[in-house]
Amino acid sequence: MNDNLPHLLNISKLTDTLALKLPSFQGPWEYTKTSFGQSNPTFILTGKKNKLVLRKKPSGTLLKSAHMIEREFKVMSALKLSNVPVPKMHYLCEDNDDIGTPYFIMEYIDGQSFLDPRALTLKNSERKKIYQETTKILANLHQICLEKVGLLDFGKSGNYFARQFSRWSVQYENSKTELIEPMENLISWLGDNIPSEKESNSCLVHGDWRIDNLLFDKKNFNLIAVLDWELSTIGDPRADLASQIMQWSMPIGEEGRGLYGIKRKELAIPEDKEFLELYSKLRNLNDIPDLEFALPFCYFRMAAILQGVKKRALDGNASNPEKAIKMGKYVKHYAKKGLESIIKFK
Repeated sequence: MNDNLPHLLNISKLTDTLALKLPSFQGPWEYTKTSFGQSNPTFILTGKKNKLVLRKKPSGTLLKSAHMIEREFKVMSALKLSNVPVPKMHYLCEDNDDIGTPYFIMEYIDGQSFLDPRALTLKNSERKKIYQETTKILANLHQICLEKVGLLDFGKSGNYFARQFSRWSVQYENSKTELIEPMENLISWLGDNIPSEKESNSCLVHGDWRIDNLLFDKKNFNLIAVLDWELSTIGDPRADLASQIMQWSMPIGEEGRGLYGIKRKELAIPEDKEFLELYSKLRNLNDIPDLEFALPFCYFRMAAILQGVKKRALDGNASNPEKAIKMGKYVKHYAKKGLESIIKFK
């Protein structure tokens, strides 16, 4: 254990709970904090013969309806026998007794992740495979029978984009630390242009679909786990499509993690239209989904999320304060990109 880690765990109390709730997993336990999970701190627990993953809420005062690890646990538990791969869920603690916040324990999967969507360590054939897998599993997700997996009550009825816009507008206002004009303009446009939503279009959506939330097999590059379900709900599938395209439109590098300016064909990475065409084919759709509202909305939501991350850092509750402050500087950038995407569709 590194005593300099933020959000230290009470490993003694946790060990007692694991011995009681998960007796097949043997301690003593050590832990390391992962770089994954800026919103909800995530740790790898290493025992005598096994590894587990612990994901928890951050400490301190939290915004209402944020950091919903209980929803993550519920949706991944429901999907365990579906054609959307997720880690096995082991235990959910909904009180603060063990480590000071609610948390859950899930299976550790030794997969390959890609923070950089260029996946530069791969050959073109391998890179093509991971993006085909990404699109296939997203199409599978949007065709999940909610009744069959027990998730009919997983989201509210009504217009998904209207609900989400209202929620994130409130979250943003509660996290605001300064006036950011592009964000105010983006919020104004979104509020005036919320599309109607047909009930038949509703499905299970991930909410933050991008390659760094996915794990792939290290040999055959099949997608073996979808992670970070905090924003999942019943909603409009176009939000997940736009989330993927939004990431690709960002600058390359650690913070943007995008593909802006990259000649994708040279790396066997699909262009936006190719991605949408393959998705539509896999779902037997007659037309490519319209992202005129969904894409600006995704930029807005990401900006609001980053503002929340920055506010937690300023309040002393961030998982990684230095990184959180740096991420908070991108709020204005995402807002500007959202406004640019509006012009793109005009």
